[in-house]
Amino acid sequence: MNWKLVIQLSIFGLLMALATVFVVPSNAEPFFWLPIFLITAYLIAKQAPGRYFLHGLALGLVNCFWVTAAHILLFNRYIATHPQEAAMMTRMPMPDAPRVMMAMMGPVIGLVSGCVIGLFAFLTHKLLSGRATRGAATR
Repeated sequence: MNWKLVIQLSIFGLLMALATVFVVPSNAEPFFWLPIFLITAYLIAKQAPGRYFLHGLALGLVNCFWVTAAHILLFNRYIATHPQEAAMMTRMPMPDAPRVMMAMMGPVIGLVSGCVIGLFAFLTHKLLSGRATRGAATR
């Protein structure tokens, strides 16, 4: 497991964590996260020493740490610019403890996103290694 690679790639997650607090509205988030997932999956496929899915899973969990921490630490600013999330939190099991709810849900979201990144990384590695094999066979 290349933790240095995972931590370096998680800088994208840290930047998105801050961007979602100050700039990016929730309805635009998927359009930012998808390219990040694809780029990081490609970099994992190219640079990881194997276990591509596991690297992606670890990256999703580290990203969730950054995002959850930013949303909890900057809660008032985050909630002021995300009215849909504020309304949703009132319908959650612990409406009086939104930070606790974020802390509980963050790892779940990180796990799911990590599975997506891991799958992308695994598939990208298979695609890239297939091309390398075909390229060597034609020489």
